Amino acid sequence: MKMYKKFFFFLCLISSTLFFSCDECDNENPRARVSNMGSDDVSVQVKTTGGNTENINNIEPGKASEFKSYAPGEVTYTIVLKSNDEITETVEMGFCADYEIIITEDNEIITTSTNRD
Repeated sequence: MKMYKKFFFFLCLISSTLFFSCDECDNENPRARVSNMGSDDVSVQVKTTGGNTENINNIEPGKASEFKSYAPGEVTYTIVLKSNDEITETVEMGFCADYEIIITEDNEIITTSTNRD
């Protein structure tokens, strides 16, 4: 019976080690995309904490941009509608997360995030 307990303990130790070491995301940079649910084409300027700027132009209504990867930290989105109205949103992005910046029918911004574990 002692041998059985040792074997069981060893099996549990190996299983728990494998379980906790199999995370899919290991401090990967966050990713984000813009989904346009509004009634106008939009263009987006993305400014990261590090000072980098990226433009995503002409996202049509009902469409979404591709996911882009950014350095973690504060990211500011300036969304320009076809009517030249601007909407600004600042998001604190963390490692291993996917963010979706949604432009609603009322041209407001909703931000959602999902962890990539």
